[in-house]
Amino acid sequence: MSSEASNESPFHLEPNKPGFETLSKTNGFRFWWASDLATTLGYESLNGFRKAVERAMMALTSLNIPVFDNIVQEQREVDGKLVVDYKLSRFACYLAAMNGDPKKPQVAQAQSYFVAWAEACRLFLEESDGVERVAIRGEISEHERTLSGTAKRAGVTDYALFQNSGYRGLYNMNLREIRRHKGVPDGRSPLDFMGKTELAANLFRVTQTEEKIRGEGIRGQPALERTAENVGRTVRRTMIEISGKRPENLPPAEDIKQVHKKLKSSHREIKKLDKPKN
Repeated sequence: MSSEASNESPFHLEPNKPGFETLSKTNGFRFWWASDLATTLGYESLNGFRKAVERAMMALTSLNIPVFDNIVQEQREVDGKLVVDYKLSRFACYLAAMNGDPKKPQVAQAQSYFVAWAEACRLFLEESDGVERVAIRGEISEHERTLSGTAKRAGVTDYALFQNSGYRGLYNMNLREIRRHKGVPDGRSPLDFMGKTELAANLFRVTQTEEKIRGEGIRGQPALERTAENVGRTVRRTMIEISGKRPENLPPAEDIKQVHKKLKSSHREIKKLDKPKN
């Protein structure tokens, strides 16, 4: 990248020019307003950036890192209007940037910018799926809980059979066969070893199964099992039609527990950057 290009980037490292670092505030901890970061990342308003912030919250929760230490919701005046904004720690800015719109050049610049700050970031920028995997895996856990409640209220008496039906529809094999096929250790969920694409397919399967049960008032164990399997098969056909790839043939990803461990290490390293100097 030429020096001229880097000067144009809102994430340059020149201290006398306005950019990411100059947007920070200090009040108890060093933070950046999400609305300011959104503008810097090329969003027209905070509204378009909220999903990235929510994904950052989900990632923090999945990592068992206190959300309040990194993201604080607060009302403030922006362009003469009172809005709900967020104070973001540097680590929260990192997570939000990693979940930003990849089509925006400013998002790519932000990701590259964080490389200069911590070796831990560099490791994840080389394999940026890690942050998104944690966020999507957290979403699936949340929606599985609501699906479980919906299914049981609709008459599911054996949730394991109901859950297996959804997997069978998507993978053309039972959960036990999926574990063996993917090399998943006993007692672990196959979801913990899925890449971003496969996780997204399962998230869609789970959310759409619940939508169909609620929308059509389906009741009873056999009917609910058929519904879960049919939704899984529909998602499977869509994947094959769009990409030509079968979900069972997607390569396994690094154990999500290891991703958690590395992200927590990233959090510690990045937090040191804004620790008050004695």
